[in-house]
Amino acid sequence: MDILYWSIIIVLFIISFVGLIFPIIPGVLFLVGGFIVYGFIYGFEHYSWIFWVIQGLFFVLLMLADYLANLFGVKKFGGSSAAIWGSTIGLLVGPFLIPGIGILIGPFLGAIIAELIVHKKTLRTAVKIGVGSLIGFLSGTLAKGIIQTIMIVYFFIVVL
Repeated sequence: MDILYWSIIIVLFIISFVGLIFPIIPGVLFLVGGFIVYGFIYGFEHYSWIFWVIQGLFFVLLMLADYLANLFGVKKFGGSSAAIWGSTIGLLVGPFLIPGIGILIGPFLGAIIAELIVHKKTLRTAVKIGVGSLIGFLSGTLAKGIIQTIMIVYFFIVVL
């Protein structure tokens, strides 16, 4: 049964990384779900309050990394809050409209469209802001992947 239990936990961790690529999947919930499944199966005594505080801090860092990376990418390239919203909407809609590359094209186009419509920016300026949005998304995804990896490694250090 241990193989089955650990398989479930590992699958939850893998799904958390899939959430980096498909933001409609709440990756961090699957990550925490793996911790909780382990607790129910093997007991929560492995988890001290320090474990939960550290994981909670990483959870907050995950949320901030996503938001701050997008904000920095858009603002650095001259975008507005409309571009941030457009990028976010594009991030959620893109993968469904254009499977595969929609995850990259969605935030890019969302930021461009928002700047063109809301602030009447030139196409050249809007494309520059779209590039900033894409850079923000990619750097946020990288940061979140690193943070999630650290959370999982810390989990294994605690339980093994």
